[in-house]
Amino acid sequence: MFSRRWLRWTLYLLGWTLLGLFFATQNFINSYVTIEYARRLKRAPSFAETLALALSEWYIWAALAPLLIWLARRFPIERPARLRRLVVHVLVGIVLSAGKVLVDPLAAQLIGFNPNLALPTFKLHPNLVTYWAIVGASHLLDYYRRYRERELRLAQAQLQVLKMQLQPHFLFNTLHAISALMHRNVEAADRMMARLSDLLRLTIESAGVEEVALKQEMEFLDRYLEIQKTRFSDRLTVTIDIDPETLDARVPNLILQPLVENAIRHGIASRAEPGKVEIRARRLKGNLQIEVRDDGPGLPPGEPREGVGLSNTRARLRQLYGDRQRLQLSNAPGGGLLAALTIPFSS
Repeated sequence: MFSRRWLRWTLYLLGWTLLGLFFATQNFINSYVTIEYARRLKRAPSFAETLALALSEWYIWAALAPLLIWLARRFPIERPARLRRLVVHVLVGIVLSAGKVLVDPLAAQLIGFNPNLALPTFKLHPNLVTYWAIVGASHLLDYYRRYRERELRLAQAQLQVLKMQLQPHFLFNTLHAISALMHRNVEAADRMMARLSDLLRLTIESAGVEEVALKQEMEFLDRYLEIQKTRFSDRLTVTIDIDPETLDARVPNLILQPLVENAIRHGIASRAEPGKVEIRARRLKGNLQIEVRDDGPGLPPGEPREGVGLSNTRARLRQLYGDRQRLQLSNAPGGGLLAALTIPFSS
């Protein structure tokens, strides 16, 4: 433990020593060349001349930067050939920095700058610093891009798992309803099978799509509601009030079906008398607000337990929008349950 600690401190001091040595050689060389500058000085350069000289030097770096970024991506300093690629960058950096020392005076003369006015500094060391800054920045950007891509792939995989859980849940519930209806009304059961076929087709067509336009989501929901109206006959009344300006808004794919299913299950299926479900969509302060309301008994006392559909809906919303979303269940004024969904408005 003691020897390892001393090794870390030794390497720490060695790093700072090498840095001091690096800039000490630059200062040592410049201390001699400034003597030559004092000997041949005739007049001080103007600001315009100084600016033109500086721009000529940095424009050369601007022209070289795409090549350096290509080199950084062609020879990334990472395993398995990290040491070999590091050597490549060290050699290229020295050759390129030395070459730029020779090119800078030529570029200054091309723009008409009097070489007798330039401070004759030997800029190999600053050139090396600039080279490694560009290469390092390219590495950092590539690491960040790959990190974001991995996060995106992970989020998409998690969302796909949630959708795969939701679709069988919905499918089993619908097949169960068809099975029950077969004993009472074969024609109605046949219509439900046709609508279920339409739903499955729409689901397959939108597979892998995380967001769709609200009008497309409503098309899917219409098919689902046709199944439920066939199942409950006159017991179910649905009112839809969608603001036209929200039809092109982006919403999570298959996000409304579990909300409506929850309203039907607890507001309609749990009682013998007829019931009503209302669906509304509005744009409010940069957000899209969707409400699904039923006229059933409302929330049960205590902490209500959510089913698979609502739990997966909440998880998908968190994955897609983070803290910018809200799904709230509450007792509606006048009775019934109100599910209020708020997400950022985008089209």
